Amino acid sequence: MEKNHQVATFAGGCFWCMVKPFDEQPGINSVISGYTGGTVENPTYQQVCSDTTGHYEAVQINYDPALFPYEKLLELFWQQIDPTDPGGQFYDRGQSYRTTIFYHNETQKRLAEESKQALQESGRFNKPIVTPILPAQTFYPAEDYHQGYYKKNKAHYESYHVGSGRAGFIERHWGEENAK
Repeated sequence: MEKNHQVATFAGGCFWCMVKPFDEQPGINSVISGYTGGTVENPTYQQVCSDTTGHYEAVQINYDPALFPYEKLLELFWQQIDPTDPGGQFYDRGQSYRTTIFYHNETQKRLAEESKQALQESGRFNKPIVTPILPAQTFYPAEDYHQGYYKKNKAHYESYHVGSGRAGFIERHWGEENAK
């Protein structure tokens, strides 16, 4: 990792849907789909989906904070999820699909807590914001076929993004321009 680059890790339900919004921003060097927060080393997709490993589907973002600060990453993260749902995201239910901000240092922790509080106080949602903020743990990249899924499998990705309910939720809460 280059000197001025940092890492952020977010769990927002299906990792396929969490790559595209970040991947297309200036200052984002890479967005890797993977697993974090569990007890099994190098878990497979099948193991994580079984909800027996404790892992979350997550994305790890390598970014240049001078071009895309952590605060902007947080703002974009909140716009991709239902932060009021403790049981998963949209069509996907269970441990591996829950939302979480994984912080890598005390500054990220503070900024994440401030952004969560601001979202709660905004009145945008009529239920509590339940997305936890936890220390980052070992991140395991997912299998190759999951990486950049929205580029490799455009039709299936779009069908899933809309069919899961994610696109409609984002449009209702954040506007049409954010739902794509």
